[in-house]
Amino acid sequence: MAGYFFDSSATVKRYVLETGTTWVINLFRSSNQDSFYCARITLAEVISAFSRRLKNGNLSPNQTKKAKTRFRRIFQRKFFKIEIDAPLMEKAADLAEKYALRGYDAVQLAAAITANDARKSIGATGLIFISADNELNKSATAEGLAVENPNNYP
Repeated sequence: MAGYFFDSSATVKRYVLETGTTWVINLFRSSNQDSFYCARITLAEVISAFSRRLKNGNLSPNQTKKAKTRFRRIFQRKFFKIEIDAPLMEKAADLAEKYALRGYDAVQLAAAITANDARKSIGATGLIFISADNELNKSATAEGLAVENPNNYP
């Protein structure tokens, strides 16, 4: 059983047509045995991404409403959420300093490392980190995570 950690940039692709959307959709359809993880902050980040696309005219009000509704449903049902607590924030601060990451990117990476460590501690396979952010992916690779960029799958 594979485990995937989705950051916000990759999660949005499941609901908004762009490079990598088909690959992300197929990943979710591939098997009911796979596990999907995200940081709790992904809820706010993805809703923000939809709202910004509406404001910029890239999504219609109807498309935005549908995307938000579908995402909230999948977020509740499909994802294991990694909670943001003090130790995770300390790890995020260290990662932000080490790799000069944006704040929420560091939180996403810290959450992925936390989930990966938890999986490995019970003998499960490591997570595959899914992100469309090249800088974040470089940092995830340096931290020993397997990485996939949906933008590599047009």
